[in-house]
Amino acid sequence: MTAPAGSALVAGVGPERGLGAALATCFAANGLHVFIVGRSPEKLDRVAQAIHTAGGSATVIVADMTLAQEVVRCFNTVRQRGDTVQVAAYNVDSNIPAPFLQTDEDTFTALWRQNCLGAFLFAKEIIEIMQVQQQGTVFFTGATASLRAKPPFTAFAAAKAGLRALAQGLAREFSPQGVHVVHAVIDGVIDGDRARNQFPGYVASKGVEGLLQLEAIAETYWAIHQQPRSAWTHELDLRPFNEPF
Repeated sequence: MTAPAGSALVAGVGPERGLGAALATCFAANGLHVFIVGRSPEKLDRVAQAIHTAGGSATVIVADMTLAQEVVRCFNTVRQRGDTVQVAAYNVDSNIPAPFLQTDEDTFTALWRQNCLGAFLFAKEIIEIMQVQQQGTVFFTGATASLRAKPPFTAFAAAKAGLRALAQGLAREFSPQGVHVVHAVIDGVIDGDRARNQFPGYVASKGVEGLLQLEAIAETYWAIHQQPRSAWTHELDLRPFNEPF
């Protein structure tokens, strides 16, 4: 009997035309069983059905990554499968624009919990698994704000900068144990349902080539996952060719 290729885990899966779904679809297309994690059962079921229709394999896990008990429950499900977790991605993302003096404590805390604390809880579990395996790739999806703060996104930037620092510390501590930790700076607007629904005029002004395409991002993640240990990427930035930076 042929051993299973292994599993992948994507936390932060929302609409079918979203980065979480694109990553899950890509990992499944490359032969991995994919655990897709999010807070909306309906959205997760649609993504899972699309993966199954394409010949892939997926398990839905409804969980809030900012709650420790739900993160533990999520990873208990992953461990029960019993195979190697080849790649995992923390793609939970939330942004609430607000001028600083209009940013209240609840908003600041919510952004930190979703973008940073959840990544910490996720990392505690996945690093433990991959440390035992002595292999695996962990992606943390960052943003332009990971590198610089710009109003009205100061609270968001504080959270994303924390995520970047977390990824840096994990890479330095666990790379020698075979765990490949990657922080991806997404510098631009992703061509997905969220952008098209929330600011359609801006999306139209950018044009298709001015937006980051979901499949292109996913293919880049997969290529980095396949890097030999002698030449690992820890941090990269992705942007359309005509994006100012």
